[in-house]
Amino acid sequence: MNNSLPMKDVSTGTQHASDRGTYAIELRNATKRFLTPTGQAYTAIRDINLSVAPGEFVAVVGPTGCGKSTTLSLISGLERPSEGSVQVMGKPVQGIDPRIGYVFQSDAVFPWKNVLSNVATGPLFRGQPKAQARARARDWIARVGLSGFENHYPHQLSGGMRKRVALAQTFINEPQILLMDEPFSALDVQTRTMMEDELLQMWSSLSASVVFVTHDLEEAISLADRVCVLTSGPGTVKGIYTIDLPRPRNVAEIRFEPRFVQLYHEIWEDLRNEVLISYERNKQRV
Repeated sequence: MNNSLPMKDVSTGTQHASDRGTYAIELRNATKRFLTPTGQAYTAIRDINLSVAPGEFVAVVGPTGCGKSTTLSLISGLERPSEGSVQVMGKPVQGIDPRIGYVFQSDAVFPWKNVLSNVATGPLFRGQPKAQARARARDWIARVGLSGFENHYPHQLSGGMRKRVALAQTFINEPQILLMDEPFSALDVQTRTMMEDELLQMWSSLSASVVFVTHDLEEAISLADRVCVLTSGPGTVKGIYTIDLPRPRNVAEIRFEPRFVQLYHEIWEDLRNEVLISYERNKQRV
C-alpha cells in the first residue's frame, strides 16, 4: 500500500497530464462574467487553469456557487469565456462540438419517446439508417441492463432506470469527451453506487475524457484519476490531487481502503475551508 500523500498541483493542474500528449481539454486563465438583473457584472469563475488528458477522468468539487457548472458550459461551447481561452482537442471551442457528450443532473430523456427511440435519437440525428440506429440502441440498452424495457416510456421507469437511459443515450454516440453535471445526485444511495460502477465500466470501454462535477467528495475520489478543488465563488483552482487508487474499482468497496480514507482527509482540508467561506457568505446575504 502506498502511504505517501496525494500529489497536489495548486498552480495550473497540468503537470500530471502533460506527459500523455495533446490535451483533450485545456482551460487557460478562463474567466466568465455574467450581467445581473441590476446590470452589474458577476464573476462566476476567475483564472481557471485546468487540463484533461485523453482518456482521463477528472472530478471537480467545490462549494455551491463556485462555478462548477459554468466550467462545463465553457468546455461544451454553451458559453464563451469573458477572458482566457478554452480548447478541445487542441483547438479553441467554437460552438457545440459533436465529439462532446453532456449528462445533466436532471433527466434529459424525451418523455414522448420510449426507451428504444430515446437511445436511438443520436445515431438517427447523425444520419445513420433507422435499422442500424435501432440495432445499436438495443445493444446499448442491454449494456445498461434495460433489456426488456425497450417499449417503456420514461414515466414508467424508476429514477435509476431513467438515468441508465440517459447514459446509453450519451454513450451510443461514442463521445471523445464526456461532461457530467452531478448526474447521480437525485438517486438513492444504493442506486447511486450501482450507477457509478456502470459509469466506470462504460468509460473504460470508450476511453473518453471525463469532467465530472459533484458535491460529493467520496464520489469524486471513487471515480476519478484526479480531483480538482475549486474555491468559493468566484471559483478558481485551489488544488488538484492525483487519485492513485488502482483500477478497475468497485465503488462500494474502494471507500473502505486505507488509502481512500487518507485521500479523503487530505482533500477535505482544502474543500472544508471553501465550504465554510461560502456558508458564511450566504448567511450574510439572508
